Amino acid sequence: MIQSAKPLAWDDFRLIKAIADKRALPAAAAALGVNHSTVFRRLGQIEEALGVRLFERHRSGYVATPAGEEMIQLAARVDDDITAFARKLAGQEIKPAGELRVATNDSLLVDLLTPLFARFLGQCPDIRLDMLIGNQAANLSKRDADVAIRATDNPPETLIGRKPARIAWALYGRAADFPDAESPTTESLWERSWISLGDQFTMLSAVRYLARHVAPERVVYKLNTVLGLAEAVEAGIGIGFLPCFIGDTRPGLTRLAPPDPDLSADLWLLTHPDLRHTPRVRLFLDFLAVEVAKLRPLIEGERPIGRSLQPAIALAEEGA
Repeated sequence: MIQSAKPLAWDDFRLIKAIADKRALPAAAAALGVNHSTVFRRLGQIEEALGVRLFERHRSGYVATPAGEEMIQLAARVDDDITAFARKLAGQEIKPAGELRVATNDSLLVDLLTPLFARFLGQCPDIRLDMLIGNQAANLSKRDADVAIRATDNPPETLIGRKPARIAWALYGRAADFPDAESPTTESLWERSWISLGDQFTMLSAVRYLARHVAPERVVYKLNTVLGLAEAVEAGIGIGFLPCFIGDTRPGLTRLAPPDPDLSADLWLLTHPDLRHTPRVRLFLDFLAVEVAKLRPLIEGERPIGRSLQPAIALAEEGA
C-alpha cells in the first residue's frame, strides 16, 4: 500500500533496475553516475513511498523481493519501449531546426564566440540564432533564452550544463609603455594608473583583487564592460586585468604578470533541464563544447609572457 502521494518517476525505476542488475549499491551508483549515498537514500525513499521492501540484502548482494521483481520487470519494459522509440526517431532522420535564443555577454561574443557561431550556422542551416547580449543572467526557467554562456564559478542550481574551459585572467598594459622583455616590478605597477570594472562586477575575482590591492585614487577609469576595458588599456589610459583570450590576441597589449589562478572563472554552457534533449539545444551545446575545447590554450592563458597565441587560434580554425 502506497504511503505517500508522491508519484514514482522514471528515474526511480532506473535506480531499482540498476540495483537489481548490479546487486550492489556502489556498482549501481557508478552505472547511474551518482554517488553511493544518493542511491542508498533514494532506495529508502522509494520503499517508504511504496510501503514495501523492494530488496533483501544477502551475502551475495541485493536480491529483489516479489514487489521489487514487479517493479524491475516494469522498468525493463519501459526501457525497451524507450529504446524502440529512439530507434524510430533515428529512422525518421529528424533534423534540428528552428530558432535558438542564446544569452551571453559582449566580450565572450566578440572575442571568442562569433567565429564558432558562424561555423555552427554553416553546418546547421535550418537553425537560427537569436543573441541576447548583456551581463545580467537570463531567466532560462521563463524561456528568456534557451542557452546561456557565462563565466562563473557559481552557475544557478536550476540549470544544467558543462564547463569546457576555465577562463584565465592576467594583468595587461599597453605594449608601447612596456618595451622591455622582462616584467616590471610589482612595486612600480602599484604606482601606475589603473583601469577597473565598476562595482556591479564585484562577483569577479579580478575586480575584488584590484579593490583590495590598488589605492582608490590610482583607479582613474571605471566602466561596465570587459570589452571596453580592453580598449581602454590598449589606448594607454592605464593597466588592468583582462581575460587572456582578449589580452593575448591584441598586438597592442602585453602581459605584465602570469595568469593568477585565483582570478580564473569557469566558462559554462548552460540550459534548463527541460530543454536539454531538444534536438537544436543538444546539437548546439555538443558543437560548442568541442569547439571551445580546441581553444582551451587561448582561454586558459597557456603561453609564456611575450608570445602570441594567434597561431593557436589559426590551428583551431583549421581543425574545425
